[in-house]
Formats: sequence, structure tokens, C-alpha cells
Amino acid sequence: MNHENQDEVNRYLNFSLGIEEFAIPLLTVKEVIAIPETTPIPHTPAHFLGIMNLRGQVISVIDLRKKFSISPKKTEENSVIILDLKTEFLGVVVDSVTSVLAIKNSEISEKPMIESSRSTEYITGVFRKTEQLVLLLDIFKALSHDDKAAMQKSVTKAA
Repeated sequence: MNHENQDEVNRYLNFSLGIEEFAIPLLTVKEVIAIPETTPIPHTPAHFLGIMNLRGQVISVIDLRKKFSISPKKTEENSVIILDLKTEFLGVVVDSVTSVLAIKNSEISEKPMIESSRSTEYITGVFRKTEQLVLLLDIFKALSHDDKAAMQKSVTKAA
């Protein structure tokens, strides 16, 4: 990972999917809410739960556990992280939100070489949190063309 300033500290929201730990830049997080009722949209990917109404704004919601093929934990801590993707908002369902991490750029390692038929560009780095490794994500890069099309279609339908 090439960082201009290795001492610069950035904040990340740390969350879990199954037994794995992930983090996303805190600047992209609008808020964290309990799992709301969603309205399913036909003919969308299986991980696309539908749309929700957040204080008058229609927001697409995806289940990140299904998107990454991770078995969910059955807890009452399941949450939706509302992300600001600059062009629109997106809700992602996670098992639990654990903390906010302040990470120096020098503490972020390159992602490991991963043999996969799918793109892993959405993993931007790895942070060692005590004994656990935390994968740093770029959610926008994790969205497929079908995901983005479903988001636009659902928001257009609801408008």
C-alpha cells in the first residue's frame, strides 16, 4: 500500500460478518441503525434486500453477509450501516458493529495475494488488531454492475 504520509491516522468503523472482522472508512458512514423493514424489489440479486424509508429518503439495502457468502451470526446486534457513496446512500446489513479504529497508514499492510475467480479489489488493506486481522473495505468497489443497476432501478421506482 502506497501512502504519502505513513504517520497519518484515519478512522474506520469496525464490524463483523460471521467470525470475520472488516472495517470501512468512517468518513463514508452516515449512521448505524437497527435492521428496518425493507420492501423487496423483484428480479434483483439475492443479497439485495430491497429498499427502506429513512426519514423520507429511499435507500437501497444489501446484506453484506450474503454478498460475500459468509454465514451470518444469529444475534440481536445485527445492524445496518448507512453509507454515503457520494451519488446515493446505501444500507449494508452486518452482524455487529464493534468499534471505531484509529489506524496509522503505516499499520496497514498490503492485502494478501488471493487466488480467486472474482475480483478482490474491494479489499484495500489489512490491519492487525491484537490477534485478529481486519480487512479494510471499499464498499463501492465491492458492488457489481448488477448491484448498481438494482440500486438505481429501485430508487427510480420509489421516486
